[in-house]
Amino acid sequence: MQISDACEIPERPYWPAWLAGLALGLVLLLTFVVTGHGLGATGFTTRLSAWLGDAVAPNWTQGNDYLGPMLEGGPVLSSWITWQVLGVFAGALVSALLAHRVRWRVEGALSSGRSTRLLKALVGGVLAGFGARIAAGCTSGLGLSGSAVLGVAGFVFLGAFFAAGLIVSRVTGGGVK
Repeated sequence: MQISDACEIPERPYWPAWLAGLALGLVLLLTFVVTGHGLGATGFTTRLSAWLGDAVAPNWTQGNDYLGPMLEGGPVLSSWITWQVLGVFAGALVSALLAHRVRWRVEGALSSGRSTRLLKALVGGVLAGFGARIAAGCTSGLGLSGSAVLGVAGFVFLGAFFAAGLIVSRVTGGGVK
């Protein structure tokens, strides 16, 4: 053990999957009860895109059939989904700090190289975001919230999302190592 290693606080273990799943279910239930909405995130990124578009090219954004109506709800900070996403970020940061898991690192860089891993993450994120907009919801919005209210689309989305993830993982060399 080196001197620098002795000063580091060990990271705490992750929660057991059953406990994390139970906590997520309770958060989802409370979200429905308190806000009247389920969980979701892609609505925020779309509203943010509309708001940024309005700042840069207002005539084009307001005239756009997709982004224009999102400006009618007022500024991006007036939407419940904005505060939900900011709360999720703050909660995740506090949780990571308490568990001593905050580090600057690129997961999976050892197996595929840093640049390749970052490119894969970017392409995967863009494709997942595009798919979420086409499906009218993301894994939390359509998958979790849709399934919680027994929506068929939620179950179909979750099955397709996991199947696509497994296939792409095998094709691209398999996940984070």
